[in-house]
Amino acid sequence: MQPEEFFSENGLLSQYIPGFEPRDVQRTMAEAVCQVIEHAEPDGECLRANLLLVEAETGIGKTLAYLVPVLLSGRRVVVSTATLNLQDQIMNKEVPLLTKVFGSELNVVCLKGRQNYLCRYRWYQHHSAAQMSLVEDDDCSRIGEWLQETEIGDRAELEWLSDQSSLWYKISAKSNQCLGGDCPESADCFVNAARKKAARASIIVVNHHLFFSDLAVRRGGYGEVLPRYEGVVFDEAHHLENVATTFFGRTFSQYQLLDLFSDIRRQAEAELDPDMYDRIIGAAQGVRQRAEEFASLFPARYGKYHLDGLIQDMTPAVWQTEIEHMATGLKRLADELQGCLAYGDGWNSLESRTRELREHLFEISLPGEGVANGSFVHWYERRERSVSLSATPVDIAHHLQDTLYSAVSWCVMTSATLTSGGDFGYVRERLGLDADVDTLRLQSPFDYKNRTLLYIPGNSFPEPSSPAHAEQASRLACELLVASKGRGLVLCTSFRGMENMAEYLSEHLPYPLLVQGDGSRNALLEKFRTSRETVLVAVASFWEGVDVPGESLSCVIIDKLPFEVPSDPVIQARVKAITDRGGNPFFDFQVPRAILSLRQGVGRLMRTTTDWGVIAVLDVRLFKKGYGSIFRKSLPPSPIVRTLEPVEELFERFSLNLKGTH
Repeated sequence: MQPEEFFSENGLLSQYIPGFEPRDVQRTMAEAVCQVIEHAEPDGECLRANLLLVEAETGIGKTLAYLVPVLLSGRRVVVSTATLNLQDQIMNKEVPLLTKVFGSELNVVCLKGRQNYLCRYRWYQHHSAAQMSLVEDDDCSRIGEWLQETEIGDRAELEWLSDQSSLWYKISAKSNQCLGGDCPESADCFVNAARKKAARASIIVVNHHLFFSDLAVRRGGYGEVLPRYEGVVFDEAHHLENVATTFFGRTFSQYQLLDLFSDIRRQAEAELDPDMYDRIIGAAQGVRQRAEEFASLFPARYGKYHLDGLIQDMTPAVWQTEIEHMATGLKRLADELQGCLAYGDGWNSLESRTRELREHLFEISLPGEGVANGSFVHWYERRERSVSLSATPVDIAHHLQDTLYSAVSWCVMTSATLTSGGDFGYVRERLGLDADVDTLRLQSPFDYKNRTLLYIPGNSFPEPSSPAHAEQASRLACELLVASKGRGLVLCTSFRGMENMAEYLSEHLPYPLLVQGDGSRNALLEKFRTSRETVLVAVASFWEGVDVPGESLSCVIIDKLPFEVPSDPVIQARVKAITDRGGNPFFDFQVPRAILSLRQGVGRLMRTTTDWGVIAVLDVRLFKKGYGSIFRKSLPPSPIVRTLEPVEELFERFSLNLKGTH
């Protein structure tokens, strides 16, 4: 079968999707994915993957456009997403639909990171512990009942368990605590069962974190997390650089140490005699005290900073002495843990974790070749309760070339936002793709020209650098939200901006107000989705993945262009690398990144063909700066207005239409 048989007006999909409307762009994407798969070298013979970049804007139906060709190929494929929401959509919506279309059960499995599954061994250990709070005891009883019914042990089934609950952390199947084949519960292990199921599957749905975890494990020669596959589809591919960066770097933190100490204590209480218990806990307490002294070396100010500045202020000799003290404590603890191997299999994992932390400490804190050639940036972050040290690759392109593109037959990367000003250049360079890589840009079929407006304030409006911007942006947002009768999502570029906006709106807006932080993300979105005339003010993760079709969302307001904080050490290192190569970091790096973020935020408005409303970007740099034209070219083809009258007229016109339908 060919894509045409599925996506045409009278094709197979039309028989199972009520009101199916054929989309040329969807069929075009499906055909392109088919071509990539068909022209790929056979598994084991390819020197480099056959690659395709597809920007498929909202409304195209890209998930079906790649799933149908993948299923038709009959090959083992990994589909990797950035969010659990998209994983759930694939498994709960697309797979059941395609099962009907194909007329047979599809061999598709969703595999999540280990921390999403319950560990029976840790569960039995925790449940047998003598002391539990009343709340935790009640939760344990409910989990015990769940365990009698669940087949997969996935935390997602426990909708009642709070995101803030510490219980799941104590009983989940984290990799650094796994006993492997020595675990007494290995025969009934949920992780093992999930992996065995994945090994027999044709399509394995994962998230980017799990995918790159597998690449990192393979690169280190420690085995594999995922079974072998021929090709991979990355959906939400605009996240790839950030996620890959995490797995190709190193981290050493107080949090990791406290996690280790907590597990040592739990294991010691369960398995050691009193004398050995005192010895091990004493060694752990010594390292804990040393870690607190080590953390005190770092300035009290919160944020991210270059490590070399701290080392120079302290002098390299003093810094090296402090690192060696910390490392010595970790070595002594590891040696003590080695002496506990006779007490149980779990001690081997604890010893390995301790030695690995020591190794990471040296790699990050006493950098050698990586700093000399500029391939890694070494930095630290102080938060309220912890300090962490990191070594982060400045450029992940060669990592992807070595570990990904040379290991699969073909690869498709798709997202609603991959271009800047209509050009794939930025994404190609950051992901290490050749200039001649195949690309496909498909624009949204939504009627932006007749159903939306893009509002940008007049040139007299203060720029974001002006002290007057925050107050004027809040006032203007309030006017827009009054015109839209609430029904608005306000996206801010900083927490301070969000707080200022929320404070003003709470005093002046005659509609209910939801603010990020007042509840869990899912709870806030559900309340916003099911309410009319409500406003949600948010930052960070709410810029994408928010899907609120219909009347609840008719106005998206963005306080200013989302340029990243220039003080971030990783951003600074990447800017410097581009400068050293003779490039222009502002136009080659900072502008494209801001455009991709802006496009994600703007994309929250139109989710279906019947949606309508106003996109407002309260930043006059879109017209007053030369780079503003690149931003405008990257936005949907909504008519641009710079006064409030057309905005009020649009809301009035569509509101009357809505009244006529009730």
